[in-house]
Amino acid sequence: MDSDTKTEFMSITVTLNQISSAAPRNQCNDVRMMWQGELLSIHVAATASAAMTELSEARLIKGVGIDGDRYATGLGTYSTRPHIDRQVTLIEMEVLDALARDRGIALAPHEHRRNLTTRGVPLGHLVGQYFRVGDCVLYGGRMNVPCLYLEALLGKKVFKPLINRSGLNGRIVVGGMIRSHQHIEWCDPSSLDASIRLANEATPLEPPPDI
Repeated sequence: MDSDTKTEFMSITVTLNQISSAAPRNQCNDVRMMWQGELLSIHVAATASAAMTELSEARLIKGVGIDGDRYATGLGTYSTRPHIDRQVTLIEMEVLDALARDRGIALAPHEHRRNLTTRGVPLGHLVGQYFRVGDCVLYGGRMNVPCLYLEALLGKKVFKPLINRSGLNGRIVVGGMIRSHQHIEWCDPSSLDASIRLANEATPLEPPPDI
C-alpha cells in the first residue's frame, strides 16, 4: 500500500469511527427493530367488566400499572393471579383492521380490553425486549392470549380470530406520562441504567398458558 493510499485509508477509518461514536445510543443494528410506531389510544377501566375509558394521557407507575386502571389497583378479573408481566397490555390496530376485513367483526379500541392500541409496532418481536413509549420504558412480557370472558362480555365471536394475535403483556420499568400519538420505538438496553435492567430481569418472563 503506497503512502497516499494509506493516508486515504486512515482518513476513511477515522471518519467512520467518528460517525460510529456520534450515533445515538438507541440505535439498533437488528433490522427487526428498525421501526417507529405510534400510540393510537389509551384505555383504562376502574374495575373488572367496567367499560373502558379513553384517555388522552395517562401516568404509568413503575412496577404497578396505569394509574386508574383495574390491574394497578388489584380490581381486575385476573388480579387474583398477579404477575409482573401484566402491568400494561397492548394490541395492534392492524389486528383490529384484519378482523373487520377478514371476519367482518368490528372490534373497537374501547372493546378489546387492552390498555394501549398501537400502529406500526411489531408486538410479536418485543417479548423480552425493552421499548419506549414517549419517555417511559416498557419491557415485553409474554404474548397475550384471548379468553372466552371477552367473547361473553362483548357478545362477539372474537376468541378464535384473536388466537396468536391478542396483543402483548408488558412491564413498566421506567414510569411517567404517556400521551396518545406519541412515538413507540425499540430501546437499546445499554441506554438504561444497569440497576434498572438487573432488577427487571431478575424475574423471568411468564410462560404463556395453553389455550
